[in-house]
Amino acid sequence: MVLKRLFSRSKRSSTPHSLPDGQRVYAVGDIHGRLDLLDRIIESIREDDERRGRANTRLIFLGDLVDRGPDSKGVIDRLIQLRNSGVVATFLLGNHDEIFLKALAGDIKAARMLTRIGGRETILSYGMSLEEYQAYDFHELVRVLGRLVPSGHVEFLSTFEDYAEVGDFLFVHAGVRPGIPIDEQVPTDLRWIRREFLNSRLAHDRMVVHGHSISDEIDVRSNRIGIDTGAFASGRLTALGLEGQDIWFLTATGAVDPKWEGITD
Repeated sequence: MVLKRLFSRSKRSSTPHSLPDGQRVYAVGDIHGRLDLLDRIIESIREDDERRGRANTRLIFLGDLVDRGPDSKGVIDRLIQLRNSGVVATFLLGNHDEIFLKALAGDIKAARMLTRIGGRETILSYGMSLEEYQAYDFHELVRVLGRLVPSGHVEFLSTFEDYAEVGDFLFVHAGVRPGIPIDEQVPTDLRWIRREFLNSRLAHDRMVVHGHSISDEIDVRSNRIGIDTGAFASGRLTALGLEGQDIWFLTATGAVDPKWEGITD
């Protein structure tokens, strides 16, 4: 387990972003089937939260629980367990999670896309053999997958939200359409947007905390903070901590998977 404080806001600007007094938030980036890293980041958050003293603590998971990494099923099991333990947590729907749900609902087009974006690993994590996976056509794949995935997993994923707001911060999976108020944003942008959001220098209503777009290091800009460090390939899962005007980061590290080298989204 590795705990790193990579950035801390020590200087106050004229318009600082902050949380209300007594609140503490940890936002966790894209997990993508890396149960090993999820377990480590949850433990790091627990230790860090305890060390900082009492507060109303909330965890926000930015989405993309599934695909690419080896244990999407284990990730969902672990987060259901976390939710049931009484931890205050909010879960946002990522684009990979959305496609997975559509495939489970029988959408053949979504099933095809799922297999192109790392869904094979998700499907195999639910107990389908590689031989079966390779033999099934998409209609059979959807039918069998629907039997393998517990209804509790579907119910859990179906409760995920589009965004969360806490104090001066807005938490989304991918980003926002610049210049559009949050209540007028469309879910497609919140889960899929990339270039228009990443390249914009416009100030948003709040500081936007997002995942979805991979960067080698934490991407801190004047109008956004990106915390997707490519856990499925890099072996680095990042969490952002917020309290008052303080910002810090925690990183859980594990094995690098060269199979995914070069994937940047």
